[in-house]
Amino acid sequence: MSSKPLNARHDKHEATVVKRVSRKDHDDGHGGAWKVAFADFCLALMCLFLVLWVMAARQQERIQEVMRAPGGSVMDEGQGIMPETAGGPRGSMIAREPVPRRGDSTTTGRAVTHGEVEPSDTRDGVFAPKVRYETPTDLQALAQVLARLSADAGLAGNVQAVVTPYGLRVMLHDTERQGMFQRGSAIPSDRFRRLLRQMAPLFAQMDNQMLIVGHTDSLQYADQSYAAFSNWTLSSNRAMSARAQLLSGGMATEGILQVVGMADRAPLDTQDAAAGVNRRIELLILTSGQARTIAAMFGMPRDAQPLTEGADSALPDSAALQALRTRMLATKEGRPDAN
Repeated sequence: MSSKPLNARHDKHEATVVKRVSRKDHDDGHGGAWKVAFADFCLALMCLFLVLWVMAARQQERIQEVMRAPGGSVMDEGQGIMPETAGGPRGSMIAREPVPRRGDSTTTGRAVTHGEVEPSDTRDGVFAPKVRYETPTDLQALAQVLARLSADAGLAGNVQAVVTPYGLRVMLHDTERQGMFQRGSAIPSDRFRRLLRQMAPLFAQMDNQMLIVGHTDSLQYADQSYAAFSNWTLSSNRAMSARAQLLSGGMATEGILQVVGMADRAPLDTQDAAAGVNRRIELLILTSGQARTIAAMFGMPRDAQPLTEGADSALPDSAALQALRTRMLATKEGRPDAN
């Protein structure tokens, strides 16, 4: 038995001190949930600021492209083309800033060697020859090139070309699997946009002019009032959107003679109002004679241009007009009861 006292053995160890801390709830019964909610709010706010910053940067880049373009001005709408815009029955804001009329660096085009060639304007001191398609053989060769472009774009089943007496009729229509535009709007699909921009360099090298015609199906909007968004508005907007894509791809503005919308007045499938082929854009590449005839119909004719047998577009003689006006005034003055 050890001779050391019991107290001496306890002195070798330090006394253990136990401190009881009263933990009070400083979060008023909510714990740490408010911290998680605040973190989520900050994350959502950061994402919102990031989206706004990206949109502002994109808009600034577009303005800079406009200003760098020859004659570019954000105030002059006629110097460029309108970007694609959304349209719908409720209406939406349409951006008015122009986009520089430049071709895509990624698109290439080659003119067909058929047809009559004329030198065009010079660019960097080099003459760029233009091709004129007049005969059915020339137009058929152009149709084959367009068919290859549509096949490369994955839209072989959406494009049809028919040679007519007045030119080449190119129909770019919807199918059950692939549409040219987003439904109910004038925003083209990515494939259709690329196809038009790939066609543009080919059209830029031709001397012919074209008509761009928009068509819709026969399905109507719920609002049938006169001022409401209708198929007339939609077809016109889609035709203008197609024009914008062609100009953006490098086609000259002089190559487009007319842009019109025909709504549902000229369906290809008369048995099915909602058929995809009825929703289409038609590019009517005119022969030179047909282009002159259409221009004479709507413009101010200088020379007599026959429209139909026995009728032409020449203005009456100015002396004959003055004689007719004098005779009408004299007749009116001779009738005191005329109002």
